[in-house]
Amino acid sequence: MAEIIADVEVPETRLVHDATELVRDAASPVVFHHSRRVFFWASLRGRLRGWDYDPELLYVGALFHDLGLTERFARTDQRFEIDGADEARRFLLEHGVDKSRARLVWEGIALHTTPEIPWHMAPEVALVTSGVEVDVLGIGYDEISAEQREAVVAVHPRPDFKNNILKEFTHGIAPRPDTTFGNVKADVLERFVPGFVRGNFVDTILESPWPE
Repeated sequence: MAEIIADVEVPETRLVHDATELVRDAASPVVFHHSRRVFFWASLRGRLRGWDYDPELLYVGALFHDLGLTERFARTDQRFEIDGADEARRFLLEHGVDKSRARLVWEGIALHTTPEIPWHMAPEVALVTSGVEVDVLGIGYDEISAEQREAVVAVHPRPDFKNNILKEFTHGIAPRPDTTFGNVKADVLERFVPGFVRGNFVDTILESPWPE
């Protein structure tokens, strides 16, 4: 029987099943429930806009978007968003998804912490950001009714979520502080990692090897 929450149906396919099990196994409950909520918020915001999108691709984008915070998939040489994006693309290609469609999911995950730009791209890209915005930042909160919010949170609860997701962010990116240059995750390390000094764009320009 299809899973329907807040009138949003989760696609009943092998791809979706395998994505769910992979993320449930690799991620903490905080990240897993957050990622599932992102799918529902994204679907509801897409519906409000009348957008046509592939729900399977959106589901994988939502479920994998924070996979780079997990011990299994985290690297130390690139941004955590790219870790999740790379794994999602590998997963989709392995499941027979066309390269161009897998690329949409890669872009949605890689750009989900980059303000504004995803909203000017394909729905599968924009909606990953839209769901993250609701769940983490509260942007678009009032686009979703109280009944819809209650239905989703009843299945995917968020106890002390604000503090717990900040802990997940800190744990996932502290080993690679240089990857936060120019992005919002530098704010996390500045607040929670003693001794962290964020990179400065002006200093980088002035200290470059060019003589002038």
